[in-house]
Amino acid sequence: MSRFPPTIHFTGLNTPVGIEWAARNLEVVGTIPKEIEGAFFRAVPDPAHPPKYDDDIVLSGDGMIAKCEIVGGAVDYAIRYVGTERYKLEKDARRALFGRYRNPYTDDPEVIGKGRTVANTTPVWHAGRLFMTKEDGLAYEIDPKTLETLGRWDFYGSLKSQTFTAHPRIDPDTGEMFFFGYEAGGLCSTKVAYGIADKDGRLISEQWFDQPYCSTIHDFALTKEYAIFPIFPTTADLDRLKAGGAHWAHQQDLDSWVGIMPRYGKVEDMRWFRGRAGISAFHLVNAFDNGDLVHLDVCLSDTNAFAFMREAGGVQRDQRNIGGGLTRWTFDMSKADDTFEERVVGPPGDMPCLRDVDQGRPYRAAWYLSMNPQGGPSLAGGPVGAAFNALLRLEPGNGRIDMLGLDPSLAVNEPVHVPSHRDDHEGWLLTMVDRQIGESAFHSELWIIEAGDVAAGPIARVPMPMPMPMPMRAQVHGAWVSAQDLKRARAEVTTRLARN
Repeated sequence: MSRFPPTIHFTGLNTPVGIEWAARNLEVVGTIPKEIEGAFFRAVPDPAHPPKYDDDIVLSGDGMIAKCEIVGGAVDYAIRYVGTERYKLEKDARRALFGRYRNPYTDDPEVIGKGRTVANTTPVWHAGRLFMTKEDGLAYEIDPKTLETLGRWDFYGSLKSQTFTAHPRIDPDTGEMFFFGYEAGGLCSTKVAYGIADKDGRLISEQWFDQPYCSTIHDFALTKEYAIFPIFPTTADLDRLKAGGAHWAHQQDLDSWVGIMPRYGKVEDMRWFRGRAGISAFHLVNAFDNGDLVHLDVCLSDTNAFAFMREAGGVQRDQRNIGGGLTRWTFDMSKADDTFEERVVGPPGDMPCLRDVDQGRPYRAAWYLSMNPQGGPSLAGGPVGAAFNALLRLEPGNGRIDMLGLDPSLAVNEPVHVPSHRDDHEGWLLTMVDRQIGESAFHSELWIIEAGDVAAGPIARVPMPMPMPMPMRAQVHGAWVSAQDLKRARAEVTTRLARN
């Protein structure tokens, strides 16, 4: 194609930008607290070229790594493409070479067997390194200072899995990173690799197991004792791919499953629990154990949130009619059966945010995005076609919910949490907010919000000086890295580059 197709995936908030740019000393409206020193990294899908097929989707966009760096109350911004193998091949060709979403059978012959991942989903910080990830391939390491792509990451050749999750979990006490890769053995494989890297980034464990069917395992959870793998019935089929079809198709009548194993144990110790048919979740808030009980908090819906995955499975459902809510699943590990308890603890929503220190532990509060019930229809855009316009703070222990409800002309992206040094302060949230200012014109701002008082709105705003009235493109996920960690990592990157 010579032009981007006029679909929801390439218009409105999803309008391709394709510009690498940087700016220093951005305007700050309000005052940024002195404790906020570091960088907010954002994963932004943005196609560099029009797609081969007019039914392409947002999730196929080339990965861009963006950075809002805050130093002494000043803000600098930069964004660059991730130099994946795919991006470089298409850049040289000046056109799209790779076909439909996660279907190599639709690629041009000259790129058969080449790396297809666009590394556009999550920035991951571990052991002084920054990675950009997407679950269909290996991670790419990024220089956190220059945003230069340093190369594919496979733990010095130790990792055998062909894929690496967009949602690893890092233990706040040990510094270990727990992760997985599904389709670890190749396209449509039921193999899942479960890995552990120590605090210095060395791979210390990799075990493989089979899931009940080949599903999209976007997220998993960790407690002090267990690793938890939810399996939802959005499935892959090799024959469908060979025929040029969709990678994922949601099966509304197929049971869901949850696999739970000791996090330092053997995959042979995995226990499988049967869940309701047809349900779906892409993101988990947190999990924790209490004696024999394991609690898992899930952003649950009664079908798949992505229209292209639903429709490939014959599920016709308007986006506004999808039901669900923040749901707690409780598993009693002392019982021998495969059942578990379920209760709703919060309104529907997604893109949850948690304090790093609460990972795998009982937690007081979490934050996630939802729709403002008092506003009009939300802006069209984002990965599922409808943007969020409310930020919630939820206390699962007592059910308290605070909301920052936005005007229908505003869209809020997933926030990241910045910790405070004070025990009596919950820290802050950083999020990018887009405002529609015309039929096809938008303006974006970075908002800084008190984490304990989201309803009060931003205490500081940073308008983005885009060279044209376009949105910043919807971020998928983000990460906060402190100035102290950045300084230490920069020295390590310089040393590694000198050695090479």
